[in-house]
Amino acid sequence: MRKIVLLLTVFLAISCAKEEQRVSKIEGKRININDSLAVDEAIEAYIKPYRERIEEDMNKVLSYAPKDMHKSDGELETTIGNLMADLVKSQSEPVYKQRTGKSIDICLLNHGGIRAPIPKGPIKTQTAFNVMPFENSIVVAELTSENVHNMVSYLAEAKRAHPISGLTIKLDANEKVTEALVNGKPIEDGKTYTVVTSDYLQNGGDRMNFLQNPVSLEVLDYKIRNAMIDYFKSVDTIPARLDGRFIQQ
Repeated sequence: MRKIVLLLTVFLAISCAKEEQRVSKIEGKRININDSLAVDEAIEAYIKPYRERIEEDMNKVLSYAPKDMHKSDGELETTIGNLMADLVKSQSEPVYKQRTGKSIDICLLNHGGIRAPIPKGPIKTQTAFNVMPFENSIVVAELTSENVHNMVSYLAEAKRAHPISGLTIKLDANEKVTEALVNGKPIEDGKTYTVVTSDYLQNGGDRMNFLQNPVSLEVLDYKIRNAMIDYFKSVDTIPARLDGRFIQQ
């Protein structure tokens, strides 16, 4: 009986080995998707009301821009950058305070994260998606005074209009920091400061390593784009200003 079982096992193993197949060549070709493809009327009828609802929501007017705003209308600060930093800070403040009992000191975003200008005229829901197409979420990192100084040094050396709020910086003709204030006061050694930013930057994006390993971190479960939409709904006309929060004298 054992011999029969052994022979059957050997036979099955040989059979499987003979049936083993290998891929020797892969071929592919491009299939262009264009208007020449036939429309499935049943599918089209099903999705039509959803598409119309999305288009209606995207085209809903929320606010008004008094002028064109873009990320190159200033050197170290821009109108759209100031707007973004201010609204993220103001929209996040009540959420953070309710959870922790603390206020937000600074907002820091990145220049490259602003992907489109805001043109003069009506601001729609679509505007928020154009400016912020990413799924970046808002977090609040509590930083040591040392890392706030590192932040100021980073901004001075980068010489890019990274959006800031709650922080003012002055550089001299040699691009050295002559003044750095948080909410109008000098940075105090030994104190911690709360910085609202994006999860991308807090994880070291754009080499903002000073945001990593914070004293504490609060994830607000609030996307930057949603904060924009909520803010636009709350105001009739958005501010478009350069106020000297980051200047070189």
